[in-house]
Amino acid sequence: MRKLLAILLVLAAVAVAAPFVYWHAPGPSKEDMTVQIPQGATLGAAARLLEEKQVLRDATLFRRLSRYLGSSDPIRAGEFAIPAGASAARILDILQHGTPVQRLITIPEGMPSILVHEKLMAEPLLTGTTEVPVEGSVLPDSYSFERGETRAAVLKRMQDAMKATLGELWKARKKTTPVKSPREAIILASIVEKETGKPEERRMVAGVYANRLRIGMALQADPTVIYPVTKGKPLGRRIRQSELKADNGYNTYARAGLPQGPIANPGRESIAAVLDPEPTKALYFVADGTGGHIFADTLAEHQANVEKWYALRRARGEM
Repeated sequence: MRKLLAILLVLAAVAVAAPFVYWHAPGPSKEDMTVQIPQGATLGAAARLLEEKQVLRDATLFRRLSRYLGSSDPIRAGEFAIPAGASAARILDILQHGTPVQRLITIPEGMPSILVHEKLMAEPLLTGTTEVPVEGSVLPDSYSFERGETRAAVLKRMQDAMKATLGELWKARKKTTPVKSPREAIILASIVEKETGKPEERRMVAGVYANRLRIGMALQADPTVIYPVTKGKPLGRRIRQSELKADNGYNTYARAGLPQGPIANPGRESIAAVLDPEPTKALYFVADGTGGHIFADTLAEHQANVEKWYALRRARGEM
């Protein structure tokens, strides 16, 4: 009788302990994986999905034990990383309190809005559609997003970031800046962004354009000629004389002053440069063959620099 009682007690203990063992035992998955939990999914629906993917052994048992051994917090929607062999307890904690997998989409400095739109539309993990953003309204940066998030939501974060950054920099502008409004700052910054690939030159290029604006001299920026033709995409050929003469609101050869709008989405540093331009007497600059520029105060100096640039290009077989 005592032996039978002992056996029964052991069996009862095993029965009581079994759920705890299951709850904390390693799960069946052999490798790390990500699982997408749809918006509005119940715990039962999520459990069935995890069972199908062989992350859980028993969806029904998982759901029942979650009520007694887990937190009562609701599960979250999103894409979650589940490590190999994760226990039922670990999986529930991830679904309730884990951070969804974050992915990045990067907008380079100087990218025009037509290409921002193409990049958003080409991202297969985003959903929905959106219009081409207003030129100059997007702050170049890397933005995190979750699988299934809408393109409109991601674009809004990009535009909100530009509004916040421009507001911050505008408050700190120096009296030496020639621009009269935040919009003018974006317009000039977009030209500076497209004119130099060297970050250390931004303030100097801004200084040259600031000098030209003050004396009513045409900016003569090639990127403003190209923009109406391609909307910011690469031209792929030399600028035509007819394009240099076209008076279309953007061409800064055809008339003095700023163009009618931005020609790209400038980054923070280019905006800061036009709001605090380099003090300089320079009115001209030309490429130096290294990705940078040579600056000149007078037309005669500039013409000599241009001849050096042409000579270098001829030596390279580019002319």
